[in-house]
Amino acid sequence: MELTTVWFLLIAVLWTGYFVLEGFDFGVGILLPFLGGGGDGERRTIVKTIGPVWDGNEVWLLVAGGATFAAFPEWYATLFSGFYLPLFLILLALIVRGVALEYRGKSDSTKGWDRAFFWGSLGPALLWGVAFANMVRGVPLDADHEYTGTLFTLLNPFALLGGLAMLLLCTQHGAVFLALRTTGELRKGAARIAAALAPATVVVVLVFLLMARAGVLSWAAVAVAAVGLAVALIATLRGRDGWAFTGSAVAIAAFVATLFTSMWPNVLPALDPANSLTVTNAASSPYTLTVMTWVAAVFTPVVLGYQAWTYWVFRRRLTGAYSA
Repeated sequence: MELTTVWFLLIAVLWTGYFVLEGFDFGVGILLPFLGGGGDGERRTIVKTIGPVWDGNEVWLLVAGGATFAAFPEWYATLFSGFYLPLFLILLALIVRGVALEYRGKSDSTKGWDRAFFWGSLGPALLWGVAFANMVRGVPLDADHEYTGTLFTLLNPFALLGGLAMLLLCTQHGAVFLALRTTGELRKGAARIAAALAPATVVVVLVFLLMARAGVLSWAAVAVAAVGLAVALIATLRGRDGWAFTGSAVAIAAFVATLFTSMWPNVLPALDPANSLTVTNAASSPYTLTVMTWVAAVFTPVVLGYQAWTYWVFRRRLTGAYSA
């Protein structure tokens, strides 16, 4: 297997890890106003479910961006120049969200921080879906691989559908995660929301994926996403929170797999196929890819082991009566 293919797959895996892990973080933030009606104690419990892990989950985004910059610099340059405003808004929202998570426990009044947490979670979930939908659909690029469209070019119906699909996926994933990590009324409320969201999530996600798919692998990924969503719903209705979370995670992983298999062998398709960025014309030199491969082989297991240990340590459910 060529190194360009290896790094395309690795970047896809990094984005998958990001959306599976950061996805429930986004969902928790989106659901905070709807599940935190029992007072500040319940809201603190909701925030505490992701307190030990949310910043570690964002590392996947940093590594995915760094890997793209090093392995496919042409892809990185075109993407971050053409999608500058949406990516800037995502970055701003993530900063606001991080500040809200750190400071809400140090303030006498948490309402403002909770609003910041909500919008800082909803915005990225929606905008990431819009961005990736455009990457699948194709964008206007000239012969020099420079983006020639505007912001409104990115806000096309297919991209907005992708944004809604990602938003629903993350929200349901967050609801399932809260059901897994809490007890009592919080758990029951999260399970009710997960079950209520399931029909709309299934319809929107599958419609989007069926419009996005291209090739046998994409069809397989769509089928896996459908099975994952079905498992999540059935397990939620039966009170099997672990299986529900697994099904939801599989659905998100299959969602991302559909996006990347639909792009392949392009990394950023153009509306004019002659101007598309591919794994070949966007890649770094073979020497750079070789060095990066050795570095990834050494440090990736270390990072995965540390993050797995963190989740194991903080695996216990939290009660809704937390009020520290």
